[in-house]
Amino acid sequence: MAEQTSAPVLQLSNIRKAFGGVVAIEDFSLDVHPGEIVALVGDNGAGKSTLIKIISGVHSPTSGTITIEDQTVSMSSATMARSHGIEVVYQDLALADQQSVYMNMFLGRELTKGPLGLLDRRTMIDETQKLVDELDVRIPSPHATIRDLSGGQRQGVAIARATRWASKLILLDEPTAALGVAETAKVEKIVESLKARNIGVLIISHSLDQVFRLSDRICVLRRGKQIGIRETARTDKNEIIAMITGVN
Repeated sequence: MAEQTSAPVLQLSNIRKAFGGVVAIEDFSLDVHPGEIVALVGDNGAGKSTLIKIISGVHSPTSGTITIEDQTVSMSSATMARSHGIEVVYQDLALADQQSVYMNMFLGRELTKGPLGLLDRRTMIDETQKLVDELDVRIPSPHATIRDLSGGQRQGVAIARATRWASKLILLDEPTAALGVAETAKVEKIVESLKARNIGVLIISHSLDQVFRLSDRICVLRRGKQIGIRETARTDKNEIIAMITGVN
């Protein structure tokens, strides 16, 4: 369990989100601490994706506050969320298939050099190699094209890219949904390594096995309402399933 004497990297207080007359999120509060993995679980339509979009600046909450390391922030855009050290790995990964791994790592944030602003390919390649080595992302080389990689390798690159730019928090939306058993295990190992970097992780997963392997705490949503938060070590699948379904 992450040491909780430090300020949360993220604090959501009484978040509410309505789309017209439809309430998607009702009175949601959660802290995520440095080096902690919190799992967000619930059936389809529970509000998990809406919450991720609120934290990442895609949606503004109707009411409630978002606090990053004791500073209340207005997350009015994805750019603003990134400026606060928050990165998201969506299910579709948002990788450029025709580009190399190192160009994807710096997509939209390319390093340049000299008065002409030429691409500093050498530095980008070196930084990419260093990061994939640290996270144990097994790719042929930083020059490899994304379309030539396996699903697990692509997921590893997407998480590595988020790690390169996130100083506070990484949001993972179903990071292993399309992967087989062996590739899932590799990606989970990469996710676990983020704890050592003192980055907070909020993960959406339909796999309770995965949730119990990775998370420190589990937050349950049902139809937009927060049902409860449990320490992973002090609960079991039966309790979590009952919270998700509302059936005891």
